[in-house]
Amino acid sequence: MNNYLAKSKPRETIQEHTDQLLKNFYLLKNLYPNLNINWELLKVATKYHDLGKMNLKFQSKVEGKKRYSDEIAHNLLSLAFLDKNELKKHFSKDEIEVLAQAIAYHHERGDYNAENYGDEIEALKLEAVNFKYDEVIISNIKKISARYFSDNRIYENEDKFYEYVKVKGILNRLDYAASAHIEVEVENNFLCEGLNSLHYQWNELQKFMQKNKDNNVVVVAQTGIGKTEAGLLWIGDNKGFFTLPLKTAINEIYKRITKNIAGIQNKHLVGLLHSDTYSKYIENRTEDEDVDEYYNKTKQLSLPITVCTLDQLFDVVFRFRGFESKLATLSYSKVVIDEVQMYSADLLAYLILGLSYITKIGGKFAVLTATLPGIVTDLLKEQNVEFVEPAPFINNELIRHSLKIVKCPINSAMIAEKFSNNKILVICNTVKEAQRIYTELNNDEVLKKKCENINLFHGKFIKKHRKEKEEAIVEFGQIECCDCGIWIATQVVEASLDIDFDMLFTELSDVNGLFQRMGRCYRKRIFGMDGYNCYVFDGGDKTCSGVGKFIDVKVFEFSKQALQIIDGKITELQKLEIIAGVYNTEKLKDTEFYNNVTDNIKYVQSLKEYELNKRDVRKKFRNIDSVTIIPHCVYIENQREVDSLVVKILKEDNKIVKTQTLNKLNEFTINVNRYEIAQKQPRIINISKYQDILIYGGFEYDNEIGLRTLYK
Repeated sequence: MNNYLAKSKPRETIQEHTDQLLKNFYLLKNLYPNLNINWELLKVATKYHDLGKMNLKFQSKVEGKKRYSDEIAHNLLSLAFLDKNELKKHFSKDEIEVLAQAIAYHHERGDYNAENYGDEIEALKLEAVNFKYDEVIISNIKKISARYFSDNRIYENEDKFYEYVKVKGILNRLDYAASAHIEVEVENNFLCEGLNSLHYQWNELQKFMQKNKDNNVVVVAQTGIGKTEAGLLWIGDNKGFFTLPLKTAINEIYKRITKNIAGIQNKHLVGLLHSDTYSKYIENRTEDEDVDEYYNKTKQLSLPITVCTLDQLFDVVFRFRGFESKLATLSYSKVVIDEVQMYSADLLAYLILGLSYITKIGGKFAVLTATLPGIVTDLLKEQNVEFVEPAPFINNELIRHSLKIVKCPINSAMIAEKFSNNKILVICNTVKEAQRIYTELNNDEVLKKKCENINLFHGKFIKKHRKEKEEAIVEFGQIECCDCGIWIATQVVEASLDIDFDMLFTELSDVNGLFQRMGRCYRKRIFGMDGYNCYVFDGGDKTCSGVGKFIDVKVFEFSKQALQIIDGKITELQKLEIIAGVYNTEKLKDTEFYNNVTDNIKYVQSLKEYELNKRDVRKKFRNIDSVTIIPHCVYIENQREVDSLVVKILKEDNKIVKTQTLNKLNEFTINVNRYEIAQKQPRIINISKYQDILIYGGFEYDNEIGLRTLYK
């Protein structure tokens, strides 16, 4: 009696597993009673979703005995336990249809039209006699009518489809949490208290966000004004996600929240979600911390606050198989979007669509950014997304920058001339150009006598050296640091790094990126002297590096024209007016950038539900065109250590030790564009069933200048 198993590891009966789901069901309902979902319908789905596991063929498999090739998937067999006559007393036809679809597809497998489906239902009737469970009434087991279920999902009515997404998605969440023996949701009871403990005097931006916590908002606010705290105040003691474009920035925000707001004692209430989450958790773990449980709760979106990359949430726009649990979670969540200007055309398209989905299903969003292309708000309005858009939060009396447009390619001699025991930041559009400037400055004998501290930072360093350089530039860029020197970098410093230099020399990319770069110079200081602290090289008769590749030619030209009237001090309002002049829809409608955004929106909208699987979506969303390698010269220099780490990984069974060892091995890796290795044959080192390390030649590398291609 009642010994039918739901799973074998750990051994758990259907009743025990269902009890775990119901426990989490009531937990979720108590924490989020205003979640706009049919709770009774979800409760029925929770009780009946696994009853098909009584099937003796499933029981044989889960007991480790014979496997049957003609076994019908339990999710489809569970439909037979729904008593349609009883359900019609409480639910409409549409609601019963949502219920049937949610149960049938809580796993994406099985054939409803299999020849032996009817036979398996008859066999279930014999087993059901032995099943007694107070929470479940079994009265009439038979194949459900096509009136309520077919193997086509329910698309014709948008409201019904979103209700299905919520019921099926939350059912999945409850199921996953029960299987992992974790809470489906952890209460947010710390954020407001933690913010108040800072004893800050909230500014106008932060007060606005508190007053509009029930609205979608799109806010422009200058650098250094406290956007992170404003976003957290808007979330309050609700479930929230804080998204940023760069893992570097995400790690920093996670660190700030856990250290300054949550406190180490509440660290487990804040999640960090990107491709290196588990490694980061191991790196930062405290004594006796259960990393696996923390990681599971993070991956299951159970934590009250999660700091993450865009792809961790907004891949739902592709409506791939299994997307429902994520979108259903967003139906009762608040999502903060920071650094919008950093997103490429395709990611911007996914962001626009994602915000429309969040709004339709009941969630809230807040866009908080230092600069905002006008096309973003126009495209949101096209998607019928409603939001509050206040006047920008800027201090127009605070003059931080004085701008000089230099009408020629970026010039190392001019940079050297301006060094005078100060901190100079140089930003180039491409790694190659940054390497050129670094080399020229290092070969300038006059400069070398004055400045011994010349450094280079970009994305073409192996992970070990990139981390060291990132830490070094952040330390150097603090106001209290009295060191002098020159740092040459690429757009890796364009946003989120909290650094403050005395002078900026930069290539022009576009005005949006330019004003972000200027935020790394005089970040919170007033420029109260004569002269300039920002020099922008617009290429003169030529274009700057990267234009025509990843920088739109027309946007570059529009930006170049807009800056011609600037010579000297520039206010925060002037910056926003220039961006508005360049990035309005009317001006950009014929550019490749705008067409890429709108074409991506149309492409995603043209896809049928469940047309793509999750793996396809991951490739499309991340636009993966890079390969992780160990350059051959790096391997030769570190061969003994690399080989030793590979051997240890292959032998190690402990998950944490294995991950730590893999992290050490990954310190020698670097991401390169696929075209850079297309003609080269790698040496392949196998480290697991699913992962290889690729070693490529054709590069030279050193820890000062990074990776350079020897030939193409």
